[in-house]
Amino acid sequence: MKITRITAHRVELPLIEGAYHWSGGKSVNVFDSTIVAVETAEGLVGYGEVCPLGPFYLPAYAEGVRAGLRELGPHLIGLDPRELGVLNQRMDAALKGHPYVKSGIDIACWDLLGKASGLPVCMLMGGRFGESVRLYRAISQIAPDAMAENVASYRDQGYTRFQLKVGGDPDTDIQRIRAARDVLRPSDRLVADANTGWTQHEAQRVVRAVADLDVYIEQPCLTYEECLAVRRNTTHPFILDENIDGLEMLFRAKADLAMDVVNLKISKLGGLTKARQARDVCASMGIAMTIEDSWGGDITTAAIAHLAHSTPEPLRFTSTDFNSYVTVCNADGAPKREHGFMQASAAPGLGITPHFDVIGPAVVEVL
Repeated sequence: MKITRITAHRVELPLIEGAYHWSGGKSVNVFDSTIVAVETAEGLVGYGEVCPLGPFYLPAYAEGVRAGLRELGPHLIGLDPRELGVLNQRMDAALKGHPYVKSGIDIACWDLLGKASGLPVCMLMGGRFGESVRLYRAISQIAPDAMAENVASYRDQGYTRFQLKVGGDPDTDIQRIRAARDVLRPSDRLVADANTGWTQHEAQRVVRAVADLDVYIEQPCLTYEECLAVRRNTTHPFILDENIDGLEMLFRAKADLAMDVVNLKISKLGGLTKARQARDVCASMGIAMTIEDSWGGDITTAAIAHLAHSTPEPLRFTSTDFNSYVTVCNADGAPKREHGFMQASAAPGLGITPHFDVIGPAVVEVL
């Protein structure tokens, strides 16, 4: 089996809530997503999706995906997409860094491997643990009472995990955390995710002010060292996200006891191959995981579901269903949330079929 053509399609994903707000006054109304198609001489086609959370979150931006594919794609023509180790080695040799550019190709090749073997991706990644995957809901940063109302509304829809977007004014954030915790059941989990938005002294104030609450603290500050200082001054369970961009940082954080949970984003790591590698390392070290991506639609949600469903349940803290946040469906067959849970498809590959009228004509073509 040989890769003969790589194309990319641009899809806009408007938000159901109208806008998404997080730390530092950042907000997005419409996400710019790239659907990657990898075609083979045998007629099989695999699909992936990459959707950065704007150019101001991680070192990634939407047009960069497409520019990177134009640079990277010619080096992959003629490779066997099922040989994922060879493929990733070639991508890393041809384009230094830029893991998010490689992610869509890698996901598409996992889709192809599944289709060629007749197996769902989760089976190829280790099997299906449990019946379903527990989801969290991200709560956009607005006034404390309104955020609490949103938490209560999504709790009534079956969610039991909530990622509260804080990282703004510390006094207001303290109110946000308290208001949200007040409307939850004791068994519900609340994560205060600052997305690097607090300075170290602000983070210390917040964790001290909510010391009596059952809440996880996620990525309070920009640097690893600042986060570690906060971690060492709180008894709250601690999550790292933005700082964990590869195995080196993962091992460092484990050695420093810097976290209880790690957030693994597929495109931040470079695709399903490297995300699975990080997942397996975490599982071997007993580190719980949130398994997700930066953003996306149905194809991203399918990829998340397969990686999450093949992760041992005791270490699977939570995942997310990005296709329930947006108004556009870009593929059939993707998981659909049921009472706060989703399941990976049992069909070969990712189990999705793109909506070609939605993804439109190719904006990048590599032959």
